Amino acid sequence: MNTLLRQHAEQQFAEELSALKKNETQKIPENWVLSPQSVVTYLMGGKLSDGFEVSPKYIGQRRLMEIAVATLVTDRALLLYGLPGTAKSWVSEHLAAAISGDSTMIVQGTAGTGEESIRYGWNYAKLLAEGPTEAAMVQTPVMRAMREGKIARVEELTRIGSDVQDTLITILSEKSMPIPELDTEVQAIRGFNVIATANNRDKGVNDLSSALKRRFNTVILPLPATIDEEIDIVRRRVESFEKVMELPAEKPALEEIRRIVTIFRELRAGVTEDGKTKLKTPSGTLSTAEAISVMSNGLALSGYFGDGRINASDLVSGIIGAVVKDPVQDKVVWDEYMETVLKTRDGWKDIYRAARDWGE
Repeated sequence: MNTLLRQHAEQQFAEELSALKKNETQKIPENWVLSPQSVVTYLMGGKLSDGFEVSPKYIGQRRLMEIAVATLVTDRALLLYGLPGTAKSWVSEHLAAAISGDSTMIVQGTAGTGEESIRYGWNYAKLLAEGPTEAAMVQTPVMRAMREGKIARVEELTRIGSDVQDTLITILSEKSMPIPELDTEVQAIRGFNVIATANNRDKGVNDLSSALKRRFNTVILPLPATIDEEIDIVRRRVESFEKVMELPAEKPALEEIRRIVTIFRELRAGVTEDGKTKLKTPSGTLSTAEAISVMSNGLALSGYFGDGRINASDLVSGIIGAVVKDPVQDKVVWDEYMETVLKTRDGWKDIYRAARDWGE
């Protein structure tokens, strides 16, 4: 059987979830796999009573994860909100895995997402042959989650049209889904809830109605607070990627990760780390997720087209690709950063030379 390119969270971390279950001492809500306290431990990491080490999935404020988990115990849904690359989908997946043991009940929000993606659809061959029956109905992930008492995930909620978003109102307030064609309804059983994610770069696209906002408790996931926190996130995710992909390269040196993260943080903030030089900011977000992508791409280049040791030339194409989204505006930003920061910073001449050579 072929190795999966990416396992679901409940598959990849099955050993940790099993260990948490084995060490469980707190009360578990109905249809939850773990207690709320254990769910937070799964997300934040820690050592269990038998010495088992649980790896952190989210590096940041513990209180944010406690608020998120506490919300899901109640009848309010959870909205994870923030900039692109702040681990909203990652946290959503791991919450569903730890609470329901199943992170796959997911609706991907797009401009084309219709009401039938959230409520239910129809197998039209059966519908024409039999008329509206239970067998002709196509269940959505939300309907399945209601029936099984699990967590449903709605990704990029604000990309969905406002009229379709509002189909969630009855589901979240009444915990039921009317099916007028069959003169019946689906009522949610205990354990059901919804985790939605939204990107604040999409603000104004399809803002949530006030009625729908009231059904959600919003947790804002911030960018990593410190450079060391962001470096740790990038290191862990890159090492995981390298292991899965079996790249023929050495583990990335922390110094290379630090340089990527420093570049991204300075350009995001519009000022150098020491606060002495103001910078223009690019049009992109330069998120932690993009830093992970740059490092992973650099590892592939060094493993397959280099000596296996990652260096500046392996990284610079990814850096420029992340920074220069607009070939006119962002090129000016990057050129200025090269000449005022990279060129003059001690120990960074290799990146400056690689970047200059790339642009020639």
